[in-house]
Amino acid sequence: MSLHLHDTLTGKKVPFEPLRDGEVTMYLCGPTVYNYAHIGNARPAVVFDLLARLLRRHYRLKFVRNITDVDDKINAASLETGKPIGEITARFTKIYNDDMAALGVAPPDVEPRATEHVEEMIAMIATLIDKAYAYEAEGHVLFDVQKYPDYGDLSKRDVREMIAGARVEVAPYKRSPQDFVLWKPSTPELPGWDSPWGRGRPGWHIECSAMAEKHLGETIDIHAGGQDLVFPHHENEIAQSRCAHGGAPFARYWLHNGFLSIDHEKMSKSLGNVVLVHDLLETIPGEVIRLALLSAQYRQPLDWSDETIDAARKMLDRLYGALRGIAVPDELRRETEPPAEFIDALEDDLNTPMALSKLFGLARALNRSDEPSERRELAAQMLACGDLLGVLGADPESWFAGDADGEISAAEIGALLADRDAARAAKNFDIADAIRERLAADGVQIEDGPSGTTWRRI
Repeated sequence: MSLHLHDTLTGKKVPFEPLRDGEVTMYLCGPTVYNYAHIGNARPAVVFDLLARLLRRHYRLKFVRNITDVDDKINAASLETGKPIGEITARFTKIYNDDMAALGVAPPDVEPRATEHVEEMIAMIATLIDKAYAYEAEGHVLFDVQKYPDYGDLSKRDVREMIAGARVEVAPYKRSPQDFVLWKPSTPELPGWDSPWGRGRPGWHIECSAMAEKHLGETIDIHAGGQDLVFPHHENEIAQSRCAHGGAPFARYWLHNGFLSIDHEKMSKSLGNVVLVHDLLETIPGEVIRLALLSAQYRQPLDWSDETIDAARKMLDRLYGALRGIAVPDELRRETEPPAEFIDALEDDLNTPMALSKLFGLARALNRSDEPSERRELAAQMLACGDLLGVLGADPESWFAGDADGEISAAEIGALLADRDAARAAKNFDIADAIRERLAADGVQIEDGPSGTTWRRI
């Protein structure tokens, strides 16, 4: 395997070599479960699911994606709705996993919850205090950024010019505004755990460091997440983990997917343009959403719009159209690998646009071929590529039938096409044209070809 990945820490695309032969450890920052996941949350889940699929071809992968189920946003949701925190987190954890499954995202090997690892967090905080990297102040424990000279290396920021980042309070008890919270006190109505510093709860950043160490060890191969997490979250993870572990590297490769915008605008609640995956799935197949998220190289910005969805749907129509009517024997399907040039594209820092171009090359070759065995072989290669990308899992006829709920049914379409065939055979072309027009009015496009008439919903 000649995998090359862009490492955020070095700023370069570098060859990937795991710490241990034949084994890879990977950690992905998962959701904070207080609400539905938006489409920006889905991008890292889909992108790094693809990376996991690619790695599993050659390595024993242990993939961890956490659940943050203790957080001030969860507390706020509980106060707003009057529902218990546990009920909120259980509900949205299930919704998140169900929605990601609809996008073809496989479950991680381990899905740790923050509330189940508070003991490990307390132990890491105590170690940081013992080593003088952290200090207690007014019931809080804070990391002393000035004690870690490499702070800012990941985000390429000068610590002297930094202001406190997201989720970091500027408070009088801090030695420096950049110092971040490891532990904070809890009032009686908030969740809390007993600790050497009083009843309280962990800060956001310590959660991932403790869970990664628990399940993957002090040094992991790949740490992944969205670009928005580079600072402060991942910067803080590196600082506290390295200081707790005697300077050992925390992650050997840092991977970050690019930002997602909505119709060329930043997605935000204030703009009212937050797009929820749960809502999209009511009208759009998960496979379309997945391909749309993979249509751009993962580090590049991706603009989400009706045109993005339409383009992904049309790509799948073309691919399924090429596969239509071809029965690939199970043995051939099992034995067939994706073409080398397709794999090469993915191993070049997950170059999905190039990989998709190779897949469409197979589709074009299949459409041009009239030799049955060659067509089956090309179809098998397309399906092998689809298995790796997480698409082309449906039966082509079912794909084009679509969701007939509230629409003209597939049986009705079949009956009308039979009537049209009979009219054409009797040279009643006015009737045949009228049936075509009726189907078009019902959102059904038909195509006449050498092997007969096919149809799809528009």
